[in-house]
Amino acid sequence: MTQFSPEPDPNKTAPIERGDDTTPLDPTSGEQASVEATEEALQRAAKGGTNIDTLVGRLVVEQGLATPEEVQHAFAAARGAESEDKRGQSLAQILIDHDYITQRQLARLKERIEAERSGQAIPGYRILGRLGAGAMAKVYKAKQLSLDRMVAIKVLPKQHSQNPQFIERFYAEGRAAAQLNHPNIVQAFDVGRAGDVYYFVMEYVEGRTVHDDITKHKRYNETEALDFIIQTAEALEHAHSKGLVHRDIKPKNLMISKEGVLKVADMGLARAISDKEAAEAEKGKAFGTPYYISPEQIRGEVNIGPPADIYSLGATMYHMVTGSVPFEGKNPSAVMHKHLKAELVPPDHVNPKLSAGVSEIIEVMMAKDPKARYQTATDLLLDLRAVRRGETPPIAHKGVVGQVDLAQLAQIEAQVQAEPPPDSSQPPGKPGFSQIVMEPLFLILIGMFFISVALNLLQAVGAL
Repeated sequence: MTQFSPEPDPNKTAPIERGDDTTPLDPTSGEQASVEATEEALQRAAKGGTNIDTLVGRLVVEQGLATPEEVQHAFAAARGAESEDKRGQSLAQILIDHDYITQRQLARLKERIEAERSGQAIPGYRILGRLGAGAMAKVYKAKQLSLDRMVAIKVLPKQHSQNPQFIERFYAEGRAAAQLNHPNIVQAFDVGRAGDVYYFVMEYVEGRTVHDDITKHKRYNETEALDFIIQTAEALEHAHSKGLVHRDIKPKNLMISKEGVLKVADMGLARAISDKEAAEAEKGKAFGTPYYISPEQIRGEVNIGPPADIYSLGATMYHMVTGSVPFEGKNPSAVMHKHLKAELVPPDHVNPKLSAGVSEIIEVMMAKDPKARYQTATDLLLDLRAVRRGETPPIAHKGVVGQVDLAQLAQIEAQVQAEPPPDSSQPPGKPGFSQIVMEPLFLILIGMFFISVALNLLQAVGAL
């Protein structure tokens, strides 16, 4: 039975999705100095309070919602209420009662408070806010105190922290990311455990995702799309050279920094190509995102290799340049069925402004048969760079126009190049023995080649 990620939306997978609210909650430089000067005073004032009271007090001062003196006064009021045997009140409620903060301001701090409580057990980091959350993880923006730099910290949700399978998958993502060192891949810094919190520290990319752009602008122009796809292909070339397949290339996992550098994120589904044990364990299960998943991943095949990532990148590129996903459906199963059986509408039929070269490249990337696609990211880059220069993509053009058998063509070209030069000892006009034998052989090979092309065309017409 085919399994799939638990998200009902065809655009989602088990790996995390970015949240809508990415507004930074960093204190201003002036407030920060005040916070540091009063941190110890707040801790002393909180002796009679709870940990959450201490956290609320610090955050209220950091955000400039109340002065350190007002927070200390609220702590004193809380202790006074307890000494009079009154029912204890939270610091937050006392701050509201004294008109130091409003209910609305407290509500806006709620996410920050939850983020800090989730990450406060991770030594050496200060949580600054949440970046995103999904079924498998929550991601926070944080400051690494020792190096004074911004990082992103992925945390395994508590409901999964007792499940060995989820824990192993979480660590596997960290190990996979740690093997990679490329400017177009989000860098991994650390993975570990602090108490009952499992965390993964990575590079913080301030910017947007390709998904954000598509949602806002509908589609990319051809040149910009090519630039980002080339960067992604270069990242995949590096990952594949290290024996890893990503298995979840999609617009939400392609981040764009403020400098315009694309970075591939989320190695949550990455797997070593040579890991046969993991491949067998996942046999028959579909891992990926329905709108961008390759046919072999849908079938749960064991040997998932680089062509699967190339297919997903092709589906992503299709979405980028047309503004539409390759296949629509009322549910994930319907979408995946179309990846397996439905004919792809050429992207230049959806967006007539596209060049024939870009359309040809995408069609080869999204071939149903993995063997009919680019076999390596290196081959794909050859065509992408050619089109970016305004040239015809050599591999895709041969593959799309007439369905040429590239292997057979290469064999013929090699035989032609191997022919010996004419025998200069023969009189002009009289061919040597090798010419008498080789010329008919060459004509036979050429004839066989064109017969093969004709048969391929007839089969294609018959399939229609």
